[in-house]
Amino acid sequence: MIGMSTISKFARATVAVVFSLSLVALAQADPAAGAAAPNAPSAAAAAAPKATGTKIGTINIEQAIFASNEGRRDFEALAKKFEPKQNELKSLADELDSLQKQLSAQQDKLNEESRDKLVKQIESKKKIFDRSTQDAQEEFNGQRSEIGSKLLTKIAPVIQKYVTDNGYGLLLDTSQPWPQGPVIVSGPSMDITQAIVDLYNTQSGVPAPAASSTAAKPKPATSPATKPAATKPPATTPPKQ
Repeated sequence: MIGMSTISKFARATVAVVFSLSLVALAQADPAAGAAAPNAPSAAAAAAPKATGTKIGTINIEQAIFASNEGRRDFEALAKKFEPKQNELKSLADELDSLQKQLSAQQDKLNEESRDKLVKQIESKKKIFDRSTQDAQEEFNGQRSEIGSKLLTKIAPVIQKYVTDNGYGLLLDTSQPWPQGPVIVSGPSMDITQAIVDLYNTQSGVPAPAASSTAAKPKPATSPATKPAATKPPATTPPKQ
């Protein structure tokens, strides 16, 4: 049933998930959520030269992509493109918040017919919000993945040259934490991510974009289970998000 958990909290949190710009979170994103860029251009991997060194290194591929000046520029442009959709979702969240507050304040005064009508209205708008949020997130993640795939084809040669020039025989990707990724633990001295970012920034000539005030660390997108609302709404204690 629709809980009295102030839908606005869920709604606003979901909006933040869809449009958050945290580079750290991007580096830890679930591949199923659209951050599949490092796996996309298999041609780049196939063209990699034989590694003849003996050193072992690590790199966070996704962070290297999106922390580069070009990656930051393109990703911030994508976020700007989605601002109208973000505002649309915020309006839907505000509507749900208003209706939920109305139901909470008037539930003891409304007759059964009026209460059921208001509950159904909330359910209907929540379905629209959920569907719109899912569609926006899928579209956003898909376009982010396209940006990552395109940038990886440019960054891959920089990585290959660095590995060869510095005597690496094995390079492991730490984009996904163990057990999703292959690396259980590694020291900072093994990581070459920042070195690659610096080299690519120099090669690309793209200046660093201005710091964005919209960056925030998102949480995994979750949707609370809901059931058809009962005639009499439940208690008003909000569950832990």
